[in-house]
Amino acid sequence: YKGYQYLIPFFEKLYQLEANKKGKARIAYFGDSMTDGDMIVQDVRTQFQSVFGGEGVGFVNITSESAGSRGSIIHEFSQNWKAQSYLKTKSPLRSFGVNGSVFFAKDTANPTWVKYKAGRNRFSTSLNNPTLFYGSSKNKKGSLRQIFGKDTVYKKLNTNSMLNATQVAGDVKNVKVNFINADSIPFYGFNFDNGKGIHVDNFSSRGNSGLPLGSLNVDLMNAFQQKLGYALIILQFGTNVLNYGSLNYSWYERKMTSVVNHAKECFPGAAILIITTADKSTKYDMQMKSDSAVAPLVMAQKRYAVKSEAGLVNLYTLMGGDGSMVKWVENVPARANKDYTHFNHRGAKEIAQLIYKQIDTGYQEYKKLRALAKKKPKPKAVVSDTVPVINDTLNE
Repeated sequence: YKGYQYLIPFFEKLYQLEANKKGKARIAYFGDSMTDGDMIVQDVRTQFQSVFGGEGVGFVNITSESAGSRGSIIHEFSQNWKAQSYLKTKSPLRSFGVNGSVFFAKDTANPTWVKYKAGRNRFSTSLNNPTLFYGSSKNKKGSLRQIFGKDTVYKKLNTNSMLNATQVAGDVKNVKVNFINADSIPFYGFNFDNGKGIHVDNFSSRGNSGLPLGSLNVDLMNAFQQKLGYALIILQFGTNVLNYGSLNYSWYERKMTSVVNHAKECFPGAAILIITTADKSTKYDMQMKSDSAVAPLVMAQKRYAVKSEAGLVNLYTLMGGDGSMVKWVENVPARANKDYTHFNHRGAKEIAQLIYKQIDTGYQEYKKLRALAKKKPKPKAVVSDTVPVINDTLNE
């Protein structure tokens, strides 16, 4: 099961980009520590942008626990930010943003600021159109202060709408923004993109099981969807539910089916792609072997992909199946870390290629079927529509 038929809306966006060299498509890539520091995601982003165009690293948090380990953008911030995450906060001061977080500038004597500098990754060597996303507030005095050479520029924050966006510069190499009188305004993050081609946002959270996505506010997510226009939502989870001491994952299957359906409400029109857990090794009788929980968890993930009509990438199978993590760790050169769970940079790049190749295989099939559907004679009394024909064939 790959579920390519459920990715048709996304494939059509890719087709329009490739055939007409216009338009754009956006991917939200939700994950756990496997994608921390932009691992895997940065290489998936590069693969898409090299084929379909697009520049920019996408949406980046105000603060991040993994800022120091991320190379695709250099990210610094003052210490007087209050951060709330859907992993740790059940009742946030304001709804979580699309990244599962909301940030508040603390009103202290020290300035509250955030600073970004472009990394060296291909297609993101500039900060493209840095744009701040923030929510509504009764505070009408908030502003942003930036210094350009000898000039100081202030920008007033318009907090009237549920979701607001303020562009702070054009394409630059680095940007520092100071937040003035901005307490009580919910901030979400900055977006960097050139407005065309493909953009991939990395929404990774260490320790995330995927279940917290069910707490995202539908109305606010609809507002993000209107502004950012996600065509594909990728959910890569599983690592953090392997150690529950049970091999029965029916509870997780049931809850994640609800999470996927909730994501469809949050991002109407977007296709959903489930990426299963990778292999993980545990010591049994003094020997490292695949954890006994991996295979049943993968099966549960496949079942909730089918139930919720989502695409599926079986990462466990792609990397070699049973016993594969031992090889990724112990073969030279090593492609995974000694925790027998996480990939190193070499391995993450290879995993990204495997994921992209499977998505691209579905896209190539879609293009062939699209061409065939156009060649077929159309019944006189029926309005032509290629999607059902393609849908049925991809489903076989």
